[in-house]
Amino acid sequence: MELVDEVRKGSVRALAKLITLVENEMPGGVEAMEEIYPLTGNAYIIGITGPPGAGKSTLTDRITKELRRKNCTVGIIAIDPTSPFTGGALLGDRVRMQGVSSDEDVFIRSMATRGSLGGLSRATSDTVKILDAYGKDYVIIETVGVGQDEVDIVRTADISILVVMPGGGDDIQAIKAGIMEIGDIFVVNKADRDGADRLVTEIKMMLGLSSVEREWTSPIIKTIATEDQGIDTLVEKINEHREFLVKSGMLACRRKERIRSEIIKMIEYEIYRYLDSLIAENKDFFEQRLEDIVNKKEDPYLLAKKTVETIAKRISKNANV
Repeated sequence: MELVDEVRKGSVRALAKLITLVENEMPGGVEAMEEIYPLTGNAYIIGITGPPGAGKSTLTDRITKELRRKNCTVGIIAIDPTSPFTGGALLGDRVRMQGVSSDEDVFIRSMATRGSLGGLSRATSDTVKILDAYGKDYVIIETVGVGQDEVDIVRTADISILVVMPGGGDDIQAIKAGIMEIGDIFVVNKADRDGADRLVTEIKMMLGLSSVEREWTSPIIKTIATEDQGIDTLVEKINEHREFLVKSGMLACRRKERIRSEIIKMIEYEIYRYLDSLIAENKDFFEQRLEDIVNKKEDPYLLAKKTVETIAKRISKNANV
């Protein structure tokens, strides 16, 4: 647990190593997170999401600068897509955050999705905890920008900011469905382009059509991130939303639901690993069943059901659930 002790003392090098340890699922990672967890709960987590090209990285850079003016420390997790062919990622968001990358009180970590759906990698929540335990006042998560189904951020962040831009074709189609429902704040970036006011009106109309009653009215803010326009207003609204969550008790509720979701994901992952090892141990048996299914002698539904029943029986013998 030397890395954890060094993180507690403020070592940036240990911080980076610990994140790598957890992200790559190296030995000692789980034990390290067990030590880290009691130190968490102090950072405010900001999620920034939206379609590709909306200016999320530049906006993250400018928000960070504004928070630093208020003497707040910031951790940034920038998620980039993983190639389905090579398994690699460009991890280029850091290039658009040159303005804060040299600040000693700002820590930027680029991460690949590694095939995870919903816009976040599986190690994101653990990285948030590590940055929280390190002492960061704010942790900003910039998601990969996959579009309509990028809703995992709402289960990870305290506040979700949806960034859109005018002139992107069918604007509302780009942000419809589930992703429209997760925004606590809507940002129309690149507001100097034609169609910005129309986009604001369309978002207001869509929010007005929602059947979900909310105590918080999601503001729509126009920004030009490259020129620092609207950033101070955006940070004010972020802090207003934080005060609202604290006073209403919703912050505690959100964090409780986050923990619930994380536990379920951990259980699912452990079951997946167990299933993977079970299939590996019984490779010949599984291959025979697969051959029978291909030849229509058996069906995949029954095999799946029997496999789950086998796992459930083994778990019940080894644990008191």
